[in-house]
Amino acid sequence: MTTLDAYRNTHIELRQMIEDLNAIMTPEMLRIRPNAKTAYELLCDLGTKVSAHLSDEDRTLYPRLLIHEDARVKSIAWGFISGEKPLRKVFDDYHKRWLRNCDFNFSEDFLAETREIFEMVARRIEREESVLLPKLVEIGLFQDSGRARSLGR
Repeated sequence: MTTLDAYRNTHIELRQMIEDLNAIMTPEMLRIRPNAKTAYELLCDLGTKVSAHLSDEDRTLYPRLLIHEDARVKSIAWGFISGEKPLRKVFDDYHKRWLRNCDFNFSEDFLAETREIFEMVARRIEREESVLLPKLVEIGLFQDSGRARSLGR
């Protein structure tokens, strides 16, 4: 079972990956082929990490929340379940469009769409931290050690 600290650590990791990618994903940096290759690899790693995070929630977290006696808990769970589908679809479409063929000639359209993806992931992380994780602590599903709370903020 995943712990609260594990979720928070995943959020920290995802934020760091996005920050690293934002630093390298400029037209100037991407003109240098090794940078473009690194950016591609980091984007694939980010996609894998986001997919694993969402899948973990689907397997271990949401089933428990959907049977919870508190209707608010069920509502929050449904909100996250329905909210993550667009993120998955958008990222899958993005990967097929931009990353599948290892073409490192990234256009302005690619950069704009990449920034949108980063914003979606960042918004999701913020929603989890401000809505979902506090509710999980409140209902006793997780214990808050307080240690990770100061990390990443």
